[in-house]
Amino acid sequence: MRAGRIAAAAALLAATVGWASAGEAFRRLSASEIRMHLVGKEVTDEVHWAYRFEPGGGLRIVSLGRARAGRWRLDGDGLCLDAPPCVQVWMAGNRVEFRRGEGTLPEEGVLQAPASRR
Repeated sequence: MRAGRIAAAAALLAATVGWASAGEAFRRLSASEIRMHLVGKEVTDEVHWAYRFEPGGGLRIVSLGRARAGRWRLDGDGLCLDAPPCVQVWMAGNRVEFRRGEGTLPEEGVLQAPASRR
């Protein structure tokens, strides 16, 4: 009985470690990578907000069901949206984090083709 529990615990640990190591690590994007990944796409938390990055700096924002227009630009390797400060963009697969700096939580979303919104 004890050997069975040890084997089950070992299998669970191996599965957990295998799953964790299979995940892609976040990495910070450069200005050219930000442009390549975001233009023509949207980043959304899939519930509350979405940012659609248009060519030429146009930004379509939907927040809590309300749409508005804005602007985006690059400053060095930072992404500047309508409200300061500029953010660092980190990606892992299709997951995106907008990081504002030390001591603040990142804004987390997914990168996807623009969704049809009213």
